[in-house]
Amino acid sequence: MSDLMKTMSRRQMLRSASCGFGYLAMSHLANAASAGLDARPARLRAKAQRVIFLNMSGGPAQLDMFDYKPQVGQKPHAGSIAKFARRGQSGVWVSDMLPNIARHADKLCVINSMTADTSIHAQSMLQLHTGDRLRPCPSMGAWVAYGLGTENQNLPGFISFNTAKPAEYAAAQLPSVFGGTPIGVNGENMSRATISNIASDHLPLGVKRRQLDLIQAMNRDHLAARNDDAQLEGVIETMELGFRMQAEAPGLLDLSGESKSTLERYHVGKSFDVGTCKPSDFGRQCLLARRFCEAGVRFIELNHGSWDQHTDHRRDLTANCASTDAPIAALLDDLDERGLLEDTLVVWGGEFGRPGLKPGEDKDQTGHQHRAFTFWLAGGGVKAGHVHGSTNEDGSVVADGGVHFRDLHATILHLLGLDHDNLAVVSGGRRIRLTGLQGGKVVNGLIA
Repeated sequence: MSDLMKTMSRRQMLRSASCGFGYLAMSHLANAASAGLDARPARLRAKAQRVIFLNMSGGPAQLDMFDYKPQVGQKPHAGSIAKFARRGQSGVWVSDMLPNIARHADKLCVINSMTADTSIHAQSMLQLHTGDRLRPCPSMGAWVAYGLGTENQNLPGFISFNTAKPAEYAAAQLPSVFGGTPIGVNGENMSRATISNIASDHLPLGVKRRQLDLIQAMNRDHLAARNDDAQLEGVIETMELGFRMQAEAPGLLDLSGESKSTLERYHVGKSFDVGTCKPSDFGRQCLLARRFCEAGVRFIELNHGSWDQHTDHRRDLTANCASTDAPIAALLDDLDERGLLEDTLVVWGGEFGRPGLKPGEDKDQTGHQHRAFTFWLAGGGVKAGHVHGSTNEDGSVVADGGVHFRDLHATILHLLGLDHDNLAVVSGGRRIRLTGLQGGKVVNGLIA
């Protein structure tokens, strides 16, 4: 980097940059960085105010849940092994393996024509989260927090439950305050690296405040000599946020005040440990997601895995569906009843899908399929009781209405009132955005 580049501030660089986008849009983003997590108005008309992302890690078998492919004829092709029925007034196909989600068919916007670039787990999961399958980039939740801030200054803009890989919730080239705050496995424990001592009482709050003030004074002196360092600004913001979280986060994570019936609806405390379905109190994640949503967090990611079921497909799929079906349905029930679903976008899906089993074969195993799989959306301004796109006879490729991860990202940002083209930063001479160098397109067919 030249000496000139070293001495230029972020705003000077943005003002002088000529990368095919206007200074006006980029100055808005520079102001977003300097404003930290302050709530900011959307640039476009927003239909959604927040996102709950239900990440089904490992590759859910879409042909046995949402993309019905009956096995018929003398030589039936690979297809659905589960029983299906048309659900609700809309007639959306949903498998018998998901009886509770099936009740919400008229709320779902099912995308049966998703595509990704690769069937390698790590790369496709990174692309789902960041738009880039090879290089570290800001996570989707970080971009949302960067663009909109948080509605609650005592909480992060982006919270992630049960995420093992920091790259999936990283701020990367954005200031660190916009990165995801990882909350334990299912919210029972808070991440040691972030807020493990958030409710500690070894010192009075006033003493801890004076300690932090001393540290922050040194940090700001250091910042003054570093000519507008966005990353250091992010560290300062993050430390302040961590202090403020002491007042609110512990109470949100405490479910002791929830009724017995609520805990039962969400299946809190139930653990399904069968085959590759790892022990996970997913119900606790869903209930906490509702609580953090009510508290004003912009982006909440829940993680359930693993759907990476190569052998014993029927057994493991049954276990995965059983552990997620009732909690997700309870979450949709509560969001709807509390008037939150209208402006909360719920997103369900994984890094890719799975091919169907071939009938007549003894092998109960599947592989990876990235050329055609399923996501579904609910609330937040999407078409309800709607199916977008289709696949061929055996569900192996998209027949029409293809939606790439880039298009999904563009559409999510659009629903939040953010323009994916201009939600970008320049780092190392490269323009970085969620929809990548190729860009995505807003899928208007998904929007009500």
